[in-house]
Amino acid sequence: MSILIIAEHAEGVLKPSTLNAVAAGVEIQSHTGGDLDVLVAGHEIAPVASQAQAIQGVATVLTADSPAYGFGGAASIGGLIANLAGYSHVLAPATSYGKNIIPFAAAKQDVQAISDITAVRDAKTFVRPIYAGNAFATVETSDAIVLVTVRTTAFEAVADTGGSAAMRAVDVMTAEPTTLLRNELTKLERPELTSARVVVSGGRGMQNGENFAMLERVADKLGGAVGASRAAVDAGYVTNDYQVGQTGKVVAPELYLAVGISGAIQHLAGMKDSKVIAAINKDADAPIFQVADYGLVADLFTAIPELEETL
Repeated sequence: MSILIIAEHAEGVLKPSTLNAVAAGVEIQSHTGGDLDVLVAGHEIAPVASQAQAIQGVATVLTADSPAYGFGGAASIGGLIANLAGYSHVLAPATSYGKNIIPFAAAKQDVQAISDITAVRDAKTFVRPIYAGNAFATVETSDAIVLVTVRTTAFEAVADTGGSAAMRAVDVMTAEPTTLLRNELTKLERPELTSARVVVSGGRGMQNGENFAMLERVADKLGGAVGASRAAVDAGYVTNDYQVGQTGKVVAPELYLAVGISGAIQHLAGMKDSKVIAAINKDADAPIFQVADYGLVADLFTAIPELEETL
């Protein structure tokens, strides 16, 4: 049986998270055989479909082009997935996009979705984190169709060049079960949190939202993104777009700089897979230092300006 990857895209660009989901699909393919296909659903998706054709390991790119899919709603795209026959596995990135779609598609097919997998044991057995990442559960499904979301930080992205997949249009659903009333997008000049090479995050120690400008200047010098702990978001320093953690975004950049973040377990769950973790905190006993590769015990209001000047 074949494997289907749901492509995540925005504004005509294929998101890197798709490449991580394909990597997980390749591991499943090693146990099942069969083809690995990618579904690109949306409106005016030709540029995205062309990008998906170049992904290594992909046999066919399925396209579903309709205004009904333009905003990536769970009911429309999840319903489309449920109507596609011939696939033993359906995978999507464990982003807000994938977590919105896969449960709906699973419910439509009366199977149980498996969320946030970090490893593939065989075609029916997967590893996923529980207890905020402090333990890992190995789960086995008996469902005929397996629907999973993939933690992107756990799988090395496949190459997005060199592939030569075929392209095939699929029948779109005639009914439009949901209607978009309003779409509010936050435009950022910096890289997206989940794909940034460097993330500079602030916590409650920043004291107020205005002080996040310090982190923004450092992030700009490093070509990185700005994040925040839930404590900083709850305090109103920044919006929840910035939140890194169990209930926010999961990131694994090359460098994660935690500033004024104590290191609550929920925050660590969202960033502990980073390649290098550096922390600045005036409390030498802060839990963040237990996972940090480099730690500086200092007042951030002294250290960050010095860091900015040095950079």
